[in-house]
Amino acid sequence: MLSLHTNNAALSAQNSITRTQNSLSTSMTRLSTGYRINSAMDDAAGLQIATRLKAQTSGMAVAMRNTQNSISMMQTAEGALDETTNILVRMKDLATQSADGSSTDDDRTAMQSEYDALTMELSNILSNTSFGGTTLLSTKADSKFNAKVTFQIGSSKGETMDVDLTAAGDNSLTQMHADIVAAAANYKSDGTATATAGSEVATATAANTNIDTLKTAIDSVAKTRSALGAASNRLDHVYNNLSNVSTNTKNASGRIMDVDFASESAAMTSNQMLLQAGTAMLKQSNSQSSLVLSLLQ
Repeated sequence: MLSLHTNNAALSAQNSITRTQNSLSTSMTRLSTGYRINSAMDDAAGLQIATRLKAQTSGMAVAMRNTQNSISMMQTAEGALDETTNILVRMKDLATQSADGSSTDDDRTAMQSEYDALTMELSNILSNTSFGGTTLLSTKADSKFNAKVTFQIGSSKGETMDVDLTAAGDNSLTQMHADIVAAAANYKSDGTATATAGSEVATATAANTNIDTLKTAIDSVAKTRSALGAASNRLDHVYNNLSNVSTNTKNASGRIMDVDFASESAAMTSNQMLLQAGTAMLKQSNSQSSLVLSLLQ
């Protein structure tokens, strides 16, 4: 039907052009940002899922840094205990040497002097070893391992790991200090050791008795080191697992959020052609009203 008031062909062409322009705008936005979803209108459900995945991967990235920091802290403590072991071994050597009948009183006096110096260094190492300004191994109230330490090893509330060196048992930090005190009278776990001469290796009898005491102290330190090493190994596995889960989660988020450039480029080209064709048809449809005038001539 020819009509001056209503041009159905033009209206249809205009609607087609509007839809094509909207699709073209969406394609251009996706190609410029690299994301398939740029607003909730693009995919409401997909955006919700991708947001949860993004929050999870972000939390896991922080947890991965946590595990690395925690491993570094325990390696610092374990390194201090390594030197502690070296000192105790030297003290045991002094006790073994002093217990021998070939040693003179002057020899034992010199050995005791070295023994006392080593005792003071034990106090210094175990009371002052720190990480980030916090002491690790002393019996002070603010010492890190003087209480249970909880590590956050995941992005959710329940993903934690406890390291408790205060629990009763052979690897107790308190027991380690007690065994060292038994072997070195001047040892002070809070770092206040004095220069007062001891008598641990001053006589052959005392030195002989102290050999086993030092052996117990060495074993106690080794057990504490073992506990720290086991915890560090677990954290290393935690890191590897977090890395694997994070990679797969990012891939899942990418499949939802990222645009497929090949298909979107093809869609943009198609929309550009449709827009050109629609514009041409709109021009043709507008010329149809002139046919009415030919009927009136």
